Amino acid sequence: MRVVVQRSKQAQVTVDGAVVGSIDHGLVLLVGITHEDTEQDAKFAADKIAGLRIFEDESGKMNHSVQDVKGQILSVSQFTLYGDCRKGKRPNFMAAARPEQAKPLYDRFNELLREQGLQVETGIFGAMMDVSLINDGPVTLIVESK
Repeated sequence: MRVVVQRSKQAQVTVDGAVVGSIDHGLVLLVGITHEDTEQDAKFAADKIAGLRIFEDESGKMNHSVQDVKGQILSVSQFTLYGDCRKGKRPNFMAAARPEQAKPLYDRFNELLREQGLQVETGIFGAMMDVSLINDGPVTLIVESK
């Protein structure tokens, strides 16, 4: 599982011009799932992200997690995170899990975040989405379960 984590002041995802998920202060997660991923990978990623200390404390040091600052999560499925661009000009997406495998694991990942007390908004799995955010910092990290 590969997750791009972006600290955000505000974010939203729209599908066909309608807002389907939005947050104020928190994290935007672009979530990619590969064939070998299991619930263990989803749990690892959810635990890591919920506890990641990437929000400033009163001294300006990154000491607080999204849980500590009572932030929200906007989680967006992103199969292109497993695009292989090493050969040619067109990415190869063979490493991305098929939708029938990826969607249940993506849903479980979001549920694991909710079980940790986080408010989680999402896009629509498999849809063409427009994601907008105000990246706070900017702070952008990649979390991988392998």
